[in-house]
Amino acid sequence: MLPSAIDSAPRAEASGTAAASSLKQNIGVYTNPKHDLWINAAEPSAESVKTGADLKPGEVTIAIRSTGICGSDVHFWHEGCIGPMVVEGDHILGHESAGDIIAVHPSVKHLNVGDRVAVEPNVICNACEPCLTGRYNGCENVQFLSTPPVPGLLRRYVNHPAVWCHKIGNMSYENGSMLEPLSVALAGMQRAKMQLGDPVLVCGAGPIGLITLLCCAAAGACPLVITDISESRLAFARGLCPRVITHRVERMSAEDSAKAIVKSFGGVEPALTMECTGVESSIAAAIWATKFGGKVFIIGVGKNEINIPFMRASVREVDIQLQYRYCNTWPRAIRLVESGVIDLSKLVTHRFSLEDALKAFETSADPKSGAIKVQIQSFD
Repeated sequence: MLPSAIDSAPRAEASGTAAASSLKQNIGVYTNPKHDLWINAAEPSAESVKTGADLKPGEVTIAIRSTGICGSDVHFWHEGCIGPMVVEGDHILGHESAGDIIAVHPSVKHLNVGDRVAVEPNVICNACEPCLTGRYNGCENVQFLSTPPVPGLLRRYVNHPAVWCHKIGNMSYENGSMLEPLSVALAGMQRAKMQLGDPVLVCGAGPIGLITLLCCAAAGACPLVITDISESRLAFARGLCPRVITHRVERMSAEDSAKAIVKSFGGVEPALTMECTGVESSIAAAIWATKFGGKVFIIGVGKNEINIPFMRASVREVDIQLQYRYCNTWPRAIRLVESGVIDLSKLVTHRFSLEDALKAFETSADPKSGAIKVQIQSFD
C-alpha cells in the first residue's frame, strides 16, 4: 500500500500552497574527505516524494524549511572528523531542522500532511540497554543524521521516522530548528542539577553556550558569568541576557585565569560550571575556579585526549561530568519556547537560501562575520 498522496506543499512560511507537481528537484549540501563543499542532487527524488513510493512503514516526508548550521557541520567540512566520526565519502551535512509534513505512510496515525514539525535527527535500535532504559542517546546502533556515514538534513526533502518528528504548531521554522541545540543545553541542565540561586559559570559564548546561558538564567542562576575570548560575542551575550556578567578570557595560566573569573563573580566561586567549549585551557580554568564540592559539567566536544588539573579536582572534590547529545528533551524544549520562557529568536544573525548554502557555511566559519546562528532556508 502506497503512502497517502500529497495534496499540497507549503510554499512559504506565511502564505499559500503549491501543487505537488511543482515540487523542485531535491538537493543537498555535501562535503567529502578532501574538504570540498558543494550542492548536488539528493534523495529522495522529487518524483518519489510525489508518489510516496520510497516511504517505509512509520515514515513521513518532510519539506525542510529551515536548518541551522552547527559547529560540528563546519568541523566535518574543515577537519573531516570529530573524534571517531570520520567523513569517508560524499556526505550530506545538517541536523538542526524544521519543516512541513508533505507525505505520510498509511501506518502513521498521529501526523498529517501540513503539520509543522521539528526533526529529532536520530534513529535508534530500540534493542540495546541504553534504548531500553530510556537513555537512547547512548544507543549502540544509532543512526544520527549528519554523523558519517548517515546523510544529514540539509536537503529540500527528507524521509524520516514519524516518531522523531515533533509537532510545533505555529512556532517559526527557525525556532523549530533551534530546538536541537536547545535540547543539548537542556540535557546538560537536567544532568547537572543546577539549583535556584547557584552561582554558575558558563564557558563559551557560541550558540550552545548562549542557549545554556538562557537556560541557566531562566532556572535562577545567581550570579551568572559567561566567558569567551571574543568581546563581540560577550557583547552579544549581554544583549541576550542583560543581567549576565561577562568575562573576557586572556592568555594566562589556568590557575590565574580562574582567579580572574572568581574576581568577576565578586569573589564568589561558582558552584556549577557549564563548560561549552571543549577546549583544554577552558576546562582547566573551570576546574581551578569551581568551588569545593562543586561540579564542572562539560557539554563541549574537543580533542580525543586532553590534560586536566587532576589534583586540583581531587583535593577540591570537584565532580567532572560529561554529556553526549540528548534524550527525551524535545517536548520540554517545545514547551519552553512556546511559553516564552526561552526566547531563541535573537540568536539568528544570518539567513541564506538553500541554493546559497556555500555562502552560509563561509559566513558561519568566519569569526569576523559576527555570526552566531546561521540559517539555511527553503520555502520552494
